[in-house]
This record gives sequence, structure tokens and C-alpha cells, in this order.
Amino acid sequence: MGIELLGFQTTIASPVTLKGIGVHSGSEVEITFHPAEADAGIVFQRVLADGRVSEFKAVSSQVGNTDLCTVLGLSPATSIATIEHVMAAIYALGLDNLLIEVHGAEMPIMDGSSEPFIEAIEQSGIQALAVKRRYIRVLKPVRVESGASWSEFMPYDGMRFEVEIDFDCPLIGRQSWKGDLTPAVFKRELSRARTFGFMRDVERLWAGGFALGSSLENSVVISDDNTVINVEGLRYADEFVRHKTLDAVGDLSLAGAPFLGCYRSYRGGHKMNANALKALLSDPSAYEVVETASQRQRTRSRDMVAVAATGFAPWSA
Repeated sequence: MGIELLGFQTTIASPVTLKGIGVHSGSEVEITFHPAEADAGIVFQRVLADGRVSEFKAVSSQVGNTDLCTVLGLSPATSIATIEHVMAAIYALGLDNLLIEVHGAEMPIMDGSSEPFIEAIEQSGIQALAVKRRYIRVLKPVRVESGASWSEFMPYDGMRFEVEIDFDCPLIGRQSWKGDLTPAVFKRELSRARTFGFMRDVERLWAGGFALGSSLENSVVISDDNTVINVEGLRYADEFVRHKTLDAVGDLSLAGAPFLGCYRSYRGGHKMNANALKALLSDPSAYEVVETASQRQRTRSRDMVAVAATGFAPWSA
């Protein structure tokens, strides 16, 4: 049968604002989601201290650093960091066009998951637009490797993620999550999974100017004796791999259009996700651009048809 897909583009119905702190900077951040017209894409605008604005389209070509989070832009003075949790919510709910006004250098971490962003978007409401939505359909396997880690895109009738992690930590060990991505699946199985880290890494991160806003309110912290420090414990028994999957959803949203295929990874992360996406998009024989053949808002992968898409390359904007 295949999962249902959106046949037409969307945006939000009205502006909505969130406030919080940046997990790395420790500084207060305010962001506002604004509706945008069809074909605008997801655009971030950082308002600088002097009133100037740095603007980035949320696409692969704009990605800078991917060491600890996903960053748009190359200069810390103008870049926008930690976008993956916001983008995962946007992608999973099927939003195509959005202007995100940012007062700060990174997204607010909120509780370390995507759930607050899901709630904000649903509070605003999602509005359908009268322009067909295009998808990137994977036609052949594309794989990248780095040491023992690997990631790959495979042809698949839908939008699927298969993520496996393997940590040298008895609390985590080897975990996997597999599933077709729909708004309901993301909200139920992935959206509440929080970012996590180890106490043994804290001093090193602080010394490098990172994780200054990290706390038990926005991160799962693992102690030196391999137990969870947070008094409330885990939200899912395998919260660690679910959060890594959430990150992958956010990172792959930077294709600039939703993909139809299966994304698989083993011991991946932001850098591996970014490299796999770039490998796919750099090979025109590995994908085709498709859209629905019907006039219905809901459609299925089998109803998608290839379209002549000269100049359609949102990932390189």
C-alpha cells in the first residue's frame, strides 16, 4: 500500500514564538516561525546585534560545521547552529515553506527533543498551498563509509529510516530503530527522545566553549558508573537510538525536498548524515524528481510521476 504523502506544499497558518537557551552558548534565544509562500523553502534569518540579518536556506550546500551539531554558515559571527531538532519537527510534520527569525546564534535547546517544536507548529496550524509538492526519489544505492561507520540511501516505496548505534557503554550498547516516517510515528516514537552525553566529556566540552547551556533539564546525562543521572530516567528504554534517528531526520531534511527511499546508518552522526546526503545529491543518476499525478492533498508513492525539473535543485540554493 505505501504510506500517505502530501501532494501539495504547506506552510503554517500564523506566526508562533519560542524562547529558551542555546545548549552550547548558554545564552537566551528567541525564535519565531512565520508563514511563507509556496516554493520559498525553509529559510533562517539571524538578527545580529547591530540590526543586520544573515540569511540561510535550510539546504545541504549551506551546511558548515557538523562536529557536535548541524550548523548553517561558516562564520560563528553570522551562522546558526543546532538546527537539527527544529528541522526534524518541520520535516516530519510535512512543512515545506517557513521563515524562521532567530535572535541568537543557535536554536533554543528546549527540553533536548523535538516535542516543543512539534507543539508550537501544531498550535499555529498547518495550511495547504495550491502548488504541488516535489519529492526526491532514490533510484539506486548510495553509500558512504568512515572507519567502522557507514550510511546509505536505498530505493524504497515510502520514507523510511533504519538507524543503528553501537556504544562502548553497557547502558547503551547496540540499539536500532526502524520505521516508516509519518507525522504520527515521529510524534509517538521519536519526537520526545532527548540529546544525551557523558559526564566524562563535560570538562573537555566546557573548555572548548561547548555545552555551556547543557543541564539535566535538556539532556540525558550518563555518569562515570554508566547510569542515568536524571532522576526521571529515560523516556524510552532505547531513547539513545531514537534521538540519533531524530537527528538523522533533521539532517536529511536539508535535501531541500522530502526524499522517497530508505536511509540506513550504522554508528552515524551529523557528519555522516551530511556526507551521505551530499553523495546522493551529487549523483544525478541516483535520484529523480517526482510529484503527484492527482489533484488530491493526500497521495501515495506509487502515484508519483517523474517531472522535468530543469533548475530544480533546492539543495544547492
